[in-house]
Amino acid sequence: MHSHRADEEDGATVLVQPVGHHGDRHTARVKTYGEVLREYEIHPESKYADASGEPCSKQTVGLLQRRHVRIDQIIPIGKESNSLEEVEAGLVHSTENVYTVYHDPRRDEWTTKILPALRKIPLPILVKMTGLSRSTLIELRAGRSRPHRKNQDLLTSAIRRISDQK
Repeated sequence: MHSHRADEEDGATVLVQPVGHHGDRHTARVKTYGEVLREYEIHPESKYADASGEPCSKQTVGLLQRRHVRIDQIIPIGKESNSLEEVEAGLVHSTENVYTVYHDPRRDEWTTKILPALRKIPLPILVKMTGLSRSTLIELRAGRSRPHRKNQDLLTSAIRRISDQK
């Protein structure tokens, strides 16, 4: 089955066919109704979970349930309108190229997760695990200073090790 259509931009005729793996400069590959239906039958349903609460996959069968959402962190973003056409066309695959992140220090991971966890750990244990000075840790835990990236990674690692021991 072959069909021709005129390109709207330059008036060139393009061959449209539902066979083959892809088109070329002069041929556009289109899906048949059967292909669309087969793909739909096995597409993953991101809003639903399987019987054990795991996200659905292509192989999920049985009664589905709504997925539960747990908010981990709030990150204010803005969609850059100059990329919307590329996103809709599927040309942009990374959200880093589309969104602008507006950092709010009152809601970042250091303030909402790491600092509260540090305050629960006894100071002598933190000194021993991190090698940071007692006075540095007191300032950090009080929120009067913020660590450099290297020390933040060190503190995060210490928190994880302690939580893994529990």
